[in-house]
Amino acid sequence: MLFFVGLGLYDERDISLKGLEIVRSADAVYAEFYTSRLMGTSIDRLERLYGRKMKILSRPEIEGEPEWIEEARERNVALLVAGDPMISTTHLDLRLRAIEMGIDTRVIHASNIASAAPGITGLQNYRFGRSATVPFPHTVRGKRILSSTPYDAVKDNLSRDLHTLLYLDIQDGRFMSINEAADILIEVSDGRGDDGFASHLAVGIARAGSEDMCVRAGALSDLRRYSFGPPLHVLVIPGRLHFMEAKALRILAGAAEELLSGYEL
Repeated sequence: MLFFVGLGLYDERDISLKGLEIVRSADAVYAEFYTSRLMGTSIDRLERLYGRKMKILSRPEIEGEPEWIEEARERNVALLVAGDPMISTTHLDLRLRAIEMGIDTRVIHASNIASAAPGITGLQNYRFGRSATVPFPHTVRGKRILSSTPYDAVKDNLSRDLHTLLYLDIQDGRFMSINEAADILIEVSDGRGDDGFASHLAVGIARAGSEDMCVRAGALSDLRRYSFGPPLHVLVIPGRLHFMEAKALRILAGAAEELLSGYEL
């Protein structure tokens, strides 16, 4: 059996009891942390609490030809991932490949930012549209390239009065901040002639699941100057607000009354 075990939002204590039992009883334990990270812990702390040594898999070992997966034909193998195992298409692809190879699989779900963000912000979970990732800019032939995909996702959701959860890029040990994401979105919107986008309501969440979590609502242009502290960060762009959502953003995220008045349904 190949077990996909979610580790939750922030540190080694976020794993479920069911997940912990599987990790402790598995014949082999692997982990990958390039799709997401547990920022409140370390490999050493994970191993000490779980009572197991684990091998950290690289991106090629997950997305290429995963030779390690063959072990699951005859043994119980646990793959540990931050958040919930099936939020990432990388892990879904791996599970489907395992099934096609005739290997049994089982998923142990855990808390993740997609399920936590509505509770943190007070925004209703059924009013979130499609999410997107804000990637770091890249350079092609000396030209700086920005992805318009997150901006397009936001605008599509706004046209239907839906909220947008934006994941922020992780790349080579770099963690995009809410400030950087806001700068990118505003630069893309300015390029589209959407001058009012910078004043749109936004909510930044930093270190979800931790005791020093930070959540702040304000105009997007204001959030790019706010100090959210260490990663991981995500950004929410709300659509129109139910009166309870507006109240929640005021109380939970410090949104100014005058800013919210233009967004209530």
